[in-house]
Amino acid sequence: MSTAGGGRGCGSSVPPRAPWSLVAATAALCLVSATSVGTAGAAPMSREEKQKLGNQVLEMFDHAYGNYMEHAYPADELMPLTCRGRVRGQEPSRGDVDDALGKFSLTLIDSLDTLVVLNKTKEFEDAVRKVLRDVNLDNDVVVSVFETNIRVLGGLLGGHSLAIMLKEKGEYMQWYNDELLQMAKQLGYKLLPAFNTTSGLPYPRINLKFGIRKPEARTGTETDTCTACAGTLILEFAALSRFTGATIFEEYARKALDFLWEKRQRSSNLVGVTINIHTGDWVRKDSGVGAGIDSYYEYLLKAYVLLGDDSFLERFNTHYDAIMRYISQPPLLLDVHIHKPMLNARTWMDALLAFFPGLQVLKGDIRPAIETHEMLYQVIKKHNFLPEAFTTDFRVHWAQHPLRPEFAESTYFLYKATGDPYYLEVGKTLIENLNKYARVPCGFAAMKDVRTGSHEDRMDSFFLAEMFKYLYLLFADKEDIIFDIEDYIFTTEAHLLPLWLSTTNQSISRKNTTSEYTELDDSNFDWTCPNTQILFPNDPLYAQSIREPLKNVVDKSCPRGIIRVEESFRSGAKPPLRARDFMATNPEHLEILKKMGVSLIHLKDGRVQLVQHAIQAASSIDAEDGLRFMQEMIELSSQQQKEQQLPPRAVQIVSHPFFGRVVLTAGPAQFGLDLSKHKETRGFVASSRPYNGCSELTNPEAVMGKIALIQRGQCMFAEKARNIQNAGAIGGIVIDDNEGSSSDTAPLFQMAGDGKDTDDIKIPMLFLFSKEGSIILDAIREYEEVEVLLSDKAKDRDPEMENEEQPSSENDSQNQSVDPVISGSQEVELVDQESSEERSPDSQPESLSPADTDSAASVSPSEQNSNPMENHEPPSLDGECTDLDNQVQEQSETEDEPTPNVSWGKKVQPMDSILADWNEDIEAFEMMEKDEL
Repeated sequence: MSTAGGGRGCGSSVPPRAPWSLVAATAALCLVSATSVGTAGAAPMSREEKQKLGNQVLEMFDHAYGNYMEHAYPADELMPLTCRGRVRGQEPSRGDVDDALGKFSLTLIDSLDTLVVLNKTKEFEDAVRKVLRDVNLDNDVVVSVFETNIRVLGGLLGGHSLAIMLKEKGEYMQWYNDELLQMAKQLGYKLLPAFNTTSGLPYPRINLKFGIRKPEARTGTETDTCTACAGTLILEFAALSRFTGATIFEEYARKALDFLWEKRQRSSNLVGVTINIHTGDWVRKDSGVGAGIDSYYEYLLKAYVLLGDDSFLERFNTHYDAIMRYISQPPLLLDVHIHKPMLNARTWMDALLAFFPGLQVLKGDIRPAIETHEMLYQVIKKHNFLPEAFTTDFRVHWAQHPLRPEFAESTYFLYKATGDPYYLEVGKTLIENLNKYARVPCGFAAMKDVRTGSHEDRMDSFFLAEMFKYLYLLFADKEDIIFDIEDYIFTTEAHLLPLWLSTTNQSISRKNTTSEYTELDDSNFDWTCPNTQILFPNDPLYAQSIREPLKNVVDKSCPRGIIRVEESFRSGAKPPLRARDFMATNPEHLEILKKMGVSLIHLKDGRVQLVQHAIQAASSIDAEDGLRFMQEMIELSSQQQKEQQLPPRAVQIVSHPFFGRVVLTAGPAQFGLDLSKHKETRGFVASSRPYNGCSELTNPEAVMGKIALIQRGQCMFAEKARNIQNAGAIGGIVIDDNEGSSSDTAPLFQMAGDGKDTDDIKIPMLFLFSKEGSIILDAIREYEEVEVLLSDKAKDRDPEMENEEQPSSENDSQNQSVDPVISGSQEVELVDQESSEERSPDSQPESLSPADTDSAASVSPSEQNSNPMENHEPPSLDGECTDLDNQVQEQSETEDEPTPNVSWGKKVQPMDSILADWNEDIEAFEMMEKDEL
């Protein structure tokens, strides 16, 4: 539920290979002394103001904790609107949310170590006595194994850790004799039956009194659990083993982690959201860093910090590389499909991913942490709180906000890592919003709808366990805390476990199973404290320079941009370039892009991606213009995605010797004759000159009454269509200029218009990838006259024409060479349908934007991850052009240019295998439609 925790300093007692990530753990221990950067980005906050805000946090905690103790205790949670306790079974069921409640005074246990962090040692001592006197762990109630572990077991262990610390100091807790530890051990044994599965993954729920499967247990029939549920046990269970000497707890937790690691998707190194606890099959195959997976990644890294086992770091780094390669699209973090990681699984993000910037601080990867955190902060400034889920264009998807602490946690760790007072101002905003919008007479109420400000009668225990802890630590100086926070690591519920456990009761075999499964890149694994000059250049504006391009990412109105335009008009200067006006063939536009810090990246699939690097802009104003330009591009892409999506079309070769046996899957166009509503178009094909079709044709007599072949690139599709239509063509086929592209490896490609009225285009237009297009080009070279049928689906073969064919040895030879193509073309068609139909409901077929291009309009993942906006893939340029100054060239010899040879005897994948893979992925995407946090 949270992230990064305390770590060791460079001089601390650590395992032989002291991990670099330990340093960045809490306060970036090796960094903070060398970096108080960013002070020029925000005015330093005075000691007095920090103390004032810290005291405000203390008062807020007293308000929440005091009302719980007065109106709710010994119930699990407070209902702040009705000022009473929430008791399981006495209130209407809230479904899975209630699985955290076990009639064990949840909020009190979850708040134990918070009391010590906030210097409320007397209240802590009183609370421990109440827990020992009143709490019963033998209740006949079914609870979540995951929630009980992180909240109750973690709360008891955190309370025990600080109780023995206080006892050693000699003033408080002198009577304490490990009573909380004994309760934790009792609870640990109650949770162990959940691991009684063939895989070692625990059941998601257990009855505290009767365990699993017994008739009276009312549980044990579940087959699925979430990855985080099974992978967020190692810290608490290992700590319990190290505290007590009972190794069984750590052994069970390690076995569960080992199984999840073994079941990762080997090609992408990602894990799914839900897994079958008996078979190990992935039930939900989408992958992200939010709900359902989040703390699995967190616990891999923190298990290395706490236990010193290298294999955990190696596993984390392997996963982290995959996350940054596929899921991270700075500043966004979007779920993908584990088998097709370049395909987004949904177009919204959930609030739990707000922990990830904090985890990146623990990892030492500061830049993307700053970017994602800033994006989240902009969402908060718009809605006062972070909605449970929001879309990629920052609209509310799920409007609830249960006072989650993950963003406050990441804010704390970014401040400790950068020393930038900007993050103190962020924390101040959080305090103000909580008091203004969530505070009620009996505590703090969750937001039912962040848009309306309505409340929900709910105050979860994690609000006291985490929120106030991180906010207080954000404003506290070292002397404000009665113990050294850097001697502890935070669990996902922000409970404190001492780092000295790494050298205590190490009886667990540490066989490194990681390298048995994968070859690791040693460059990912650093074992020493990092050079602070690398992470934090000698630039006091370092953090601010990363945040600056993102400050208006949520507010699409960009008011300062409007002012900039008005000032430009008044001064007589040209207004900034707008996305709708951009033309790739205009050298002046390309120069303006360069000035705005926007560059072109040639992708492997032939598209050209627009990417903005704000630091490369000529000035801050140009950088802001560039950001607005990129946002407009994304909006144009979104508009295209919302247009009617068309199914694939067919190009069928009907002339001798094919007779309709070769059917090529073609991409449709959003303009021109709709083949699904009109009769198919049949005609002979002819190449246009120029081949790109971007200017008036020089061979109109060759395409008159025929279907023109045009190469993709250098202008918009609509312009190509108009040129061949003016030359008398009855249809057009655009062939991809990216050599080797194929419908069996690329998603359905849909051609869009130019953002203007395209009603003047009356002919049908279809798109073929390079592999399919070369089949037609090869046929032209072989037979000269090639007739094709453009239709919405393949037609039956013409037996009369086939019968007219005179048998000959030459024709027999030709037919023998054609037959394999029949199977090959069917494979292409099927695979293309698969790539189209198995998409997530939120994803769309590739289409084109009015802005300068004929490539994908969807905002899709990219292999470029290092910059805030570069993974928002706006419309790409039409074709991959290495020389933009010579884009339009009339090549009379185009038809004579060599085209890729087609392997007519290509081995075909068995149909049953294709269908099995297809059905498996379709089922996964159908599960995504039912996606719930």
